[in-house]
Amino acid sequence: MSNILETINSPADVKKLSIAELTQLAEEIRARLIVGVAKTGGHIGPNLGVVELTLAMHYVFDTPTDSFVFDVSHQAYVHKLLTGREKLFHTIRQPGGLNGFMLRTESEHDSYGAGHAGTALSAALGMAVGRDMAGGKEHIVALAGDAAFTNGISFEALNNIAAQTKRLIVVLNDNAWSIDKNVGAIAEYFHKIVTNPTVSSLHDKAADLLERFGGKTARHVVRKAEEAAKGLIGPGMLFEEFGLSYFGPLDGHNLPLLIETFKYLKQQNRPVVLHAITQKGRGFQPAIEKQKKFHGLGPYDAQTGETKAAGQKTYSEIFAESLTKLATANDKVVAITAAMPNGTALDLFRPHHPKRYFDVGIAEEHAVIFAAGMATKGYKPFCAIYSTFLQRAFDQVVHDVCLQNLPVVFCMDRGGLSGDDGPTHHGLFDISYLRSVPNLIHMVPKDEDELSDMMYTAMLHDGPSAIRYPRGTGPGVAVKERPKAIEIGKAEVIRDGADVAIFGLGAMLPEAERLAEMLKREGFSAAVINPRFAKPIDRDCVGEFGRRCGLVITLEDHVLAGGFGSAVMETLNELELQTSVVRVGWPDAFIEHGKVESLREKYGLTAEAALEKARPYLAKMMDQVLAKHS
Repeated sequence: MSNILETINSPADVKKLSIAELTQLAEEIRARLIVGVAKTGGHIGPNLGVVELTLAMHYVFDTPTDSFVFDVSHQAYVHKLLTGREKLFHTIRQPGGLNGFMLRTESEHDSYGAGHAGTALSAALGMAVGRDMAGGKEHIVALAGDAAFTNGISFEALNNIAAQTKRLIVVLNDNAWSIDKNVGAIAEYFHKIVTNPTVSSLHDKAADLLERFGGKTARHVVRKAEEAAKGLIGPGMLFEEFGLSYFGPLDGHNLPLLIETFKYLKQQNRPVVLHAITQKGRGFQPAIEKQKKFHGLGPYDAQTGETKAAGQKTYSEIFAESLTKLATANDKVVAITAAMPNGTALDLFRPHHPKRYFDVGIAEEHAVIFAAGMATKGYKPFCAIYSTFLQRAFDQVVHDVCLQNLPVVFCMDRGGLSGDDGPTHHGLFDISYLRSVPNLIHMVPKDEDELSDMMYTAMLHDGPSAIRYPRGTGPGVAVKERPKAIEIGKAEVIRDGADVAIFGLGAMLPEAERLAEMLKREGFSAAVINPRFAKPIDRDCVGEFGRRCGLVITLEDHVLAGGFGSAVMETLNELELQTSVVRVGWPDAFIEHGKVESLREKYGLTAEAALEKARPYLAKMMDQVLAKHS
């Protein structure tokens, strides 16, 4: 059997294929995904579920003239294979290789970059309105999973679509999952549509006729099916009430049906929604059986789906275990996640305290206000939200939590680089965007045990707090049985010194200790400080070492602009100290995907780079010492 995938250099090649060849291509793509992602890691389950949908879209539409907008875009691997990137697919999520999400700078076929959920409809509407204003004729297609409709932004867009454009195609990719099983009223609503036997039977008949006749007959049948479905479900379907014509649910793996339906929708002069039912992980039994695990994961065995034993516990797991203990001892402790029970490890908390576990769907803004409401009733909500996703709820953090000084705890997983996921997922801005907010304390642990202590400290604190911790494992420090409270705003001096003071924040403390040893070999006495708090800064500690030492060095896994180093400089300025400061952190740029160690070396977040950056100041200090003794 010939390998069709190897002949696909652009979407134009897809259009030349027969239905039989497209069916074979779908199987080749699945095989390529399973084997390829087994080596690189990535979002295998979502991509296996959209093979036929993506093929049908490229068969009927013409990118890059037409635009495809993928919500989140973690399911765009198939799109990449069909748009000239098949020979580079082995590099996906690898340093210097293809990005794991849509990226405008990577291909002209990637019309919109994304990495957070709920953006597709708004972006697609903006494109459609821009097209209309310019008098264009191209098509805009938004592909959004059902989980994206638990996000408020999707509904804000739905509210505007019919009023703003007459031509927009929305594809609802319904597989009942985001990362975990979808929750809430919207998920239940979609489920009712899909499981209504009369509607299912009606649409099966419509599908048969579409495949058989096509053309005007298909349009007539679709309209009849649509009208009948509206009458069966109730006084107007959700999308109809928003002014979008609804088609479906259809089998999202039936290529002939999808192609004929897209051809029909392409002719419509009204905004439409196609509801396609797909199976996440289709074609790979391990991904079907373990949908949560195979949403996104590291390398695995392509035959069995087995992954390497985890070994050392991650910061996320330490967080979940510590929270479970806190909740056992304090019945006011509750856990909140925005559709990320697996990523945040709260799925480990849930079995122990199911009634105090809340998954609100992909709705970070709601999660924060929901937590604020619970806090007014005497509860202690721990909101586990990735640093990059908490950005979406910045207004709610300020206005609903901090302004009212409510005791909500923000546990920011992925504080720092998120490695292979790239710039949409790096948590490099949270110190900057939270440090300016009154009432909030911001903690950064040096190890697993200190994370547990900080969670205990946050539970006792009568006000808002945030804790950032990295992705993956830490130093491997054992967590003591009973956590201890940390004095708020109090740094920890790891080793004393007289010439240079090195503040190593959180995960950068080991580099600070290495730097101190390097300085010692060059004749400098270096102090190493574990700051613990990005806010409030330990003014006494900064002042003491600012007066004593000739140079202060700060290291942080965060952008330099507005970060911890900036806070140290501000403190020294307020204390009217002229001590020189060398700041080590991420530059004013979006950092690409790659291995954490390699990226730190590239961008100078190492002890060696810090030493080189400090050399001019060290030379000046040495000259001053020599001058005193001359």
